[in-house]
Amino acid sequence: MATDLTAPRTARLDVTSIQRRTLRLLFATQIIGGIGVTIGIAVGALLAARIAGTAVAGVAQSAGVVGAALLAVPVTRIMARHGRRPGLVLAYAVGAVGGVLVVLAAATRWVPLLFLGMLLFGGGTAANLQARYTGVDLAEPARRGRQLSLIVWATTIGAVAAPNFAALADRLTTGWGLPPLAGPFAFSAVAFVLAGGVLLGLLRPDPLLTARRLAAAATPSTRDAPPATVPVRVRAPRRAGMRLAWSVVRGQPAARLGLAAVAVGHLVMVAVMAMTPVRLGESHADADVLRLVGIVLSLHIAGMYAFSPVVGWLTDRLGRRVVILGGVGLLLAACAVAGTAGHHTPRLSVGLVLLGLGWSGTMVAGSTLLSESVPADVRPSVQGLSDLIMGLAGAGAAVASGFVMQFAGYPVLTLLAAVAVVPLVALALRPVPTRAPDEEG
Repeated sequence: MATDLTAPRTARLDVTSIQRRTLRLLFATQIIGGIGVTIGIAVGALLAARIAGTAVAGVAQSAGVVGAALLAVPVTRIMARHGRRPGLVLAYAVGAVGGVLVVLAAATRWVPLLFLGMLLFGGGTAANLQARYTGVDLAEPARRGRQLSLIVWATTIGAVAAPNFAALADRLTTGWGLPPLAGPFAFSAVAFVLAGGVLLGLLRPDPLLTARRLAAAATPSTRDAPPATVPVRVRAPRRAGMRLAWSVVRGQPAARLGLAAVAVGHLVMVAVMAMTPVRLGESHADADVLRLVGIVLSLHIAGMYAFSPVVGWLTDRLGRRVVILGGVGLLLAACAVAGTAGHHTPRLSVGLVLLGLGWSGTMVAGSTLLSESVPADVRPSVQGLSDLIMGLAGAGAAVASGFVMQFAGYPVLTLLAAVAVVPLVALALRPVPTRAPDEEG
C-alpha cells in the first residue's frame, strides 16, 4: 500500500514485521488447507461417478466449486466489517462440515447428501482463495505480485503430495469400516479444522484492519499530527456489497481485465482437470486408477503452484497484462496437448502441467491487477465478487464437462475449453490504465 510510505518510520517498521508474520502464518495454513482441498478434488469425481454415474460426476464436482463461489459472498462481507481472520475461519469450518457430510453420503449412497456435502466442502477452497488477498493487504505496490504468488505457491507443498495421500487415506479408513473413496474426505475435514484453528489463534493483528488504520492515519487531516495523537477509527464501508463491487469493476478497465483473467483461466482449468480422472479410468483398471490419478494430478498441481513465485516476479517485472497473455497461451497449448494425447498417460500429464502453468499466470497476474485497480475501502467486496464469478464459471464448466465427456469425449471437451479463451485474448490486447486508485492520493 502507498499509505505505509507516509506513516511514521516506527509505524513502517511495525507494518513490515506484521506483514512478515502474516505471510509466514498464511504459508503454513495454506499447506494444511491445500492438503484438504486437493484430496477431495482427487477423488471427488470418482466417488460421484460410482454413486450417481459419470454424467453426474461433473455436477458433483461443480457443487464444490459453486459452494466456494457462494461462500465468497458472506465470507467477504464478514471480512469487510470485521477483518480477514473471522472470514477465513468461517470458510474452513464450513469446509470441514462438508467433508463429514460427504463421508456420510458415501456410507449411505444418498446422492442429495453427497451434493450438499460437496457444496459445503467448497469452504476449504474459498478460504484458500481468500488467503491470497490477505497476503497483499499490507504489501508494498512493487511487491504485490510476488507476495500474492508466495501465498499461492505455499499450497504446492500440501497440494502436490495430497493426491498421493488419497490412496493411503483410502486404505487406512477402509480398515476402519468406511466405504471406498470416503476416507480422503475425512482427512480433509481434519485438515480444515486444523488450519482454521491456527488462524483463529494466531492471525493477530488482522492485516486488513491494520491496513485501514494506516490509511486513516495518513489522511490529509491527520497526516501532520504526531502519531500518538492521531485518532484512528476503522469503519467498514456501509454499502460494500456485491452491487457496489460490480459498479466499481465496470468503471475500471484494468479491474475488468483482472476479473476476466481469473474467471476464464479457472473455467478452462476446471473443465479439463475435472474429467481427467474419468479419462484415466477409461483405460486403466481400478487397481491402478488412484495411483495414476495421484501422479497426474500431482504434476498438474505442481504446474499450478510450484512456479507461482516466478509468475509473481514476472508480474511485477513485465507487467500484469503481459503475464495474463502468457497464461492464455499456455492454456491453449494445454488444451491442444491433452486433447490429442489419446490414452497416452505421459502426454496427458504434460498437457495437465501446461494447464496448471496457464492457470497460474492468469490467477496471479489477474488477482494482482484486480486488487490494485479498485479503491481500498471496497477491495474485499470486489475480491469476493471475483471469487464468486470465478467459482460460477468453474461450476458451469464442471457441469458441462461431465455431459460433454459422456456424449462427445475428452478431445471435444478440450476443444471447447480452448474456444472459451478467445474473448479473454481480445480483452487483454486492449490497452488498460496502469495506475492504482490507492496510489492516487
